[in-house]
Amino acid sequence: MKSVVFYAYPPENDGTSLQGHLLYKGILKTGNEALSCHFQESIEKRFVLKHYKPDVAFGVGFWGNVPEIVKAPFRYGITPVPWFNSDGWVANYQEEFDKLELMFTTSEWVRQTYKRDGVNISKIIPMHIGIDTQQFKPTNNPDYTKYIKRMLRIKNGDKMILTIGGDTTSKGAQEMLYALAEVDKEFKDWKYVCKSWPSECANEWREREIELAESLGIIDKVIFLNDEFSQEFMVHLLNAADIYAAPSRIEGYGMIQVEAMACGKPVISINKMGPGETILHQKTGFLAKVAKEVKLDQEWAYPSMGFRTKKIIPFDSPKTFAYRADVDELKEYTLKLLTDPELCRRMGEQARIHAVQNFDYRDISKRIVDITKNKLHLE
Repeated sequence: MKSVVFYAYPPENDGTSLQGHLLYKGILKTGNEALSCHFQESIEKRFVLKHYKPDVAFGVGFWGNVPEIVKAPFRYGITPVPWFNSDGWVANYQEEFDKLELMFTTSEWVRQTYKRDGVNISKIIPMHIGIDTQQFKPTNNPDYTKYIKRMLRIKNGDKMILTIGGDTTSKGAQEMLYALAEVDKEFKDWKYVCKSWPSECANEWREREIELAESLGIIDKVIFLNDEFSQEFMVHLLNAADIYAAPSRIEGYGMIQVEAMACGKPVISINKMGPGETILHQKTGFLAKVAKEVKLDQEWAYPSMGFRTKKIIPFDSPKTFAYRADVDELKEYTLKLLTDPELCRRMGEQARIHAVQNFDYRDISKRIVDITKNKLHLE
């Protein structure tokens, strides 16, 4: 099979870019021919589609990338196979989705989102994102852990709880702040690190997080980071943590949570969406129940989403756009891990095994290749 993989290339530290790059590398490891190419329109992309003539064009992104990842290959007679996430509402391109012979989504929850929003999902197969479990692994380097905690002003003996995201509020940081305010009444030796990527959105949410931490009286125990880190350093940051916490409000998969498990860390999340499919409750971490669903009965649509003009689109029935994890359960699970080092260690070991057995990019890529060859009758 000869393929091209469209994603943000050269690879960036963005989740979908890393997803695409690992798929490309994984395809090569299966012994099949492949090229990587940026999904946006370019001379290189036209050359690949017109002259390289792949059997299939894989594309990584979300439904809004249909023009670049689905329509463009179709114009050249190339079969597109998208591997898509969603962002709460599949607003457009249902007709284009129906023309596909095969499509992957990053979780069954995402697949059901497409169904909810009018897409025929009979040709959609859920496929979790692969990670490099040879890179993301326990480093067993106490010196690096000590140095990182010292740089973060975390004293010896304090447990480090970590949340990472483009913005940490979408990863459930506010729910964790409420929970930690209650935890602090019973256990004092902790610090909470909220690491986001520099952006206007992250800065706006950060202001609210700071105000919330101040109002809860725990601002001295919360460390806010707003920086860009390489994948290599992210491994060490995850290894420095005692607990990874991300009871996300919206999460089609949750790559960093799987990377944390691969590093041997127990994960606290929410029993919904991608995390509900990747984290084993009471074995590799804890999944808090949903306390609230945020539903909307209408939403704005924009030309960038494939509509002619900006307009409000009403829904026949309210659509869920986000969730909120139960704070009482987050408190309970955090306390259990903070006060029981043996439980933390055991869950971390099981998390590592689970990640290696189920989420290594080499295995995921082989599954994608095998399914694609079978469904499209390719050699």
